[in-house]
Amino acid sequence: MTKLDCTVSTCVHNSEKCCCKSGILVEGSEARDTSDTFCGSFEENRGGLFKNLFKTPEARLQVDCDVVRCLYNDDHQCRAERITVRGDGARASDQTECGSFRER
Repeated sequence: MTKLDCTVSTCVHNSEKCCCKSGILVEGSEARDTSDTFCGSFEENRGGLFKNLFKTPEARLQVDCDVVRCLYNDDHQCRAERITVRGDGARASDQTECGSFRER
């Protein structure tokens, strides 16, 4: 399980810089740079009305990864100890990125 720090406060799953999902998908199969990656699990919190009533923030979670050239990708699973998803102010998934991407 990977420690995830998420600064995408506009995501409906974000609470206290953690994700309330049990797992996420990092996408960008042809990525050669951090800016070519994105969180495929992002969903915009439209209007800021979402209240986290049923889920709790997960400090460690399953990170599926289709970023083929990432050093941490091992058979479509992220093996990094810790990653950061960035994109504060994002309104769509392509405005987010995996700040921990390292090209092989």
